[in-house]
Formats: sequence, structure tokens, C-alpha cells
Amino acid sequence: MTNVTGRCHCGAIRYQVEGEPLVHALCHCVDCRRHAGAPMVGWSMYPEKAVQVLKGTPKVYASSEHGRRHFCADCGTGLFYTNADMTPGVIDVQSATCDDPDAVPPTVHMQVAERLRWMERAHELPTFDRFPPQE
Repeated sequence: MTNVTGRCHCGAIRYQVEGEPLVHALCHCVDCRRHAGAPMVGWSMYPEKAVQVLKGTPKVYASSEHGRRHFCADCGTGLFYTNADMTPGVIDVQSATCDDPDAVPPTVHMQVAERLRWMERAHELPTFDRFPPQE
């Protein structure tokens, strides 16, 4: 059984997840991208009862008719997503907020119909351990 812990950027909210994820997906939808300000967002999906908030209280934002995004009101970090209509009894945990994000590797890409075209080849870009050289 996997035990995952995580937090928001400022540490005001801490959480723990027990059990194996149903799936860990990299989501490319416009809604996730706009909310996170990132080209994609990693989500580990769990039964709601597996996730326990240990410290703080996330603020909840109705991002669509049924979608609810939970985030830290102090630093803005997105933490959880629920949709009682589409995935009842399930909560998505924003996987980059885990204390050890490598503990649960992603297994699929989803919503690729909305993927940014340049993300299809992002893995081909030059890489640097820190920053590109200054010229």
C-alpha cells in the first residue's frame, strides 16, 4: 500500500493519501492548463476516502458546472479536483504537490485533443541541468 504526503507551496495545507491510485494522468485540457498556468497538469486519481487533509482547509472554486478545484487560499497552489457528476466518489490530487512526486509515475496522457501542438515534441528540446548558458 502506498502512502503519499504532500502540501501547497507555502505549507499552509498538508495532505496524506493512502492506497494505490486508480490512475495517474497528465491532463492537457484547456481548463487544467488555464487554472495551473502550465502546459499540462499531473493528476493522481483516488477514492475520496483515501485523501485526508492534515493541516489547513483548501478553498473550493467551482470551475465548471460540476467541477470543483481545491486550492490554497494563501499561496494559490492547486491541490485537488472533484466532479461528483462525472467521477462520483473520486478525487484527483495534483501530483506535483506530492512531497515525492516520483513515487507515483504517470501512466497516461489524457485530453490530448486539446494538447498544445508544441507539447507533442517538447521532449526533443535541448536540456540543461539548471539554466541555459548566458552568451
